[in-house]
Amino acid sequence: MESTLKEMRDGASVLDLDPESTCGGGVEDVYGEDRATEDQLVTPWTFSVASGYSLLRDPQYNKGLAFTQNERDSHYLRGLLPPAVANQDLQEKKLMNNIRQYQVPLQKYMAMMDLQERNQRLFYKLLVDNVEELLPVVYTPTVGEACQKYGSIFRRPQGLYISLNEKGKILEVLKNWPERSIQVIVVTDGERILGLGDLGCQGMGIPVGKLALYTALGGLRPSSCLPVTIDVGTNNEELLKNEFYIGLKQRRATGKEYSDLLHEFMTAVKQNYGEKVLVQFEDFANHNAFDLLAKYGTTHLVFNDDIQGTASVVLAGVVAALNLIGGSLNEHKFLFLGAGEAGTGIAELIALEVSKRTKVPVEETRKKIWLVDSKGLIVSSRKESLQHFKQPWAHEHEPVKDLLSAVKAIKPTVLIGSSGVGRTFTKEVIEAVSSFNEKPLILALSNPTSQSECTAEEAYTWSQGGAIFASGSPFDPVEYNGKVYVSGQANNAYIFPGFGLGLVISGAIRVHDDMLLAASEALAGQVSKENYEKGLIYPPFTNIRKISANIAASVAAKAYELGLATRLPRPADLVKYAESCMYTPNYRNYR
Repeated sequence: MESTLKEMRDGASVLDLDPESTCGGGVEDVYGEDRATEDQLVTPWTFSVASGYSLLRDPQYNKGLAFTQNERDSHYLRGLLPPAVANQDLQEKKLMNNIRQYQVPLQKYMAMMDLQERNQRLFYKLLVDNVEELLPVVYTPTVGEACQKYGSIFRRPQGLYISLNEKGKILEVLKNWPERSIQVIVVTDGERILGLGDLGCQGMGIPVGKLALYTALGGLRPSSCLPVTIDVGTNNEELLKNEFYIGLKQRRATGKEYSDLLHEFMTAVKQNYGEKVLVQFEDFANHNAFDLLAKYGTTHLVFNDDIQGTASVVLAGVVAALNLIGGSLNEHKFLFLGAGEAGTGIAELIALEVSKRTKVPVEETRKKIWLVDSKGLIVSSRKESLQHFKQPWAHEHEPVKDLLSAVKAIKPTVLIGSSGVGRTFTKEVIEAVSSFNEKPLILALSNPTSQSECTAEEAYTWSQGGAIFASGSPFDPVEYNGKVYVSGQANNAYIFPGFGLGLVISGAIRVHDDMLLAASEALAGQVSKENYEKGLIYPPFTNIRKISANIAASVAAKAYELGLATRLPRPADLVKYAESCMYTPNYRNYR
């Protein structure tokens, strides 16, 4: 991946640090809120000490009925609450019962967002304790529908909206955000939301959802996370005609107008928050995603989850799957449906891992990886007409027009879908790949569920139970011929929370490909023998905080090794240090 981006940067590397570049910024827990143990007292600061009605309206400190009798006296809450006192566990039980009553996933999403806006710690307590149940609610697949209807369900701003109207004033806009100590920014321009296309300003649901997972799964403080939507217009005609659309009603800005706005944003972020703030690009269209990563990868701490996060989680699944399908990584042949930012990002990281293991140049290891786009198999005769990020995958072969023909010609052992087009792994395709593989590895990665290349039931049925299957969105267990098959979920949430935590705890100032490889290897190492016996290639999400701590430790270790870490001295035990830095959502006692 770095080698591809270096070509776009005229040979510049993330390791070529500018000596004039500052390492300012960084974040401190000013009020000791998160360094305090749960039995220590903290002060509920806003701009002054929060009390009375204002305390109940402050989601950061509100505890609802969990305020003790002494706290009600100390903070002028008498009469503002019913007399009962309910601890956090009882509140969690009640709310989970309420959420389970809803039959429509979007209603569950709205209930969780309402909770986040009134009681932050209880929101994260629910999410941490019920992660497998609530992850599909606060993120994919439900967040896709939420973004589509964001204009209708919009109630209260949850992040910063930076539009063309703010050109020349972005630094001022950043200063309007109430929190000063920001560690992670997730930013989108809404042009390619999941597999749903251009949703413009309504894409804000994605940064909000991602950062909720950064806190719940990776342990970053909610106050240190900033969701941002860059609104440059939309080409979605339905939104432009919708009277309830909340964004700019104009067609998308492109070219210099677009790049100037993004550059002002990136410059202002570094000026306001320092060198060590992580900027995660999310759901940008292909043509912009690669350009932004190449442009800012050597000057900022940037990460693209669609390119790098997806690649890392898929590589982890492939490495883990070797225990089930046999052989070494370099012995397998890969065929991708989809050659956008996700497909090419995954392909490049797999090629890098094979190169690392075999000491063979990455230009050679790419030759066992084939990609199919909308025009067919990517081959050398098409090279001149290909976008720059597809060109490394143009191998010598006669033209092939469709996926089924490509499967028959290439005979892959691993079939990966990142096309964003549902039901493209047809019965014929899966039967073909199963005809020359006893246990084909099939990864249908596109989100949401409606865009998945095939369902778990289709993969297991059409492969006659032979497939090792994982998908981007969750599927229920499948019974076939009297046996129950449990599929894995290749969810980026395995990687990006721990990856971000690793960057933060090490004070990293750049992202390097070796950090992505380290994250993949750490995740693959968390798959247990019991998981393999069930046919799983990913560990259960119930252990996600432990998984994130291990990933963070591996990423931080690589940052120190590469000389990109600024937090010195290096902690002796990085796993324990990562765990000690993680935010916990349990209530604090107030003075």
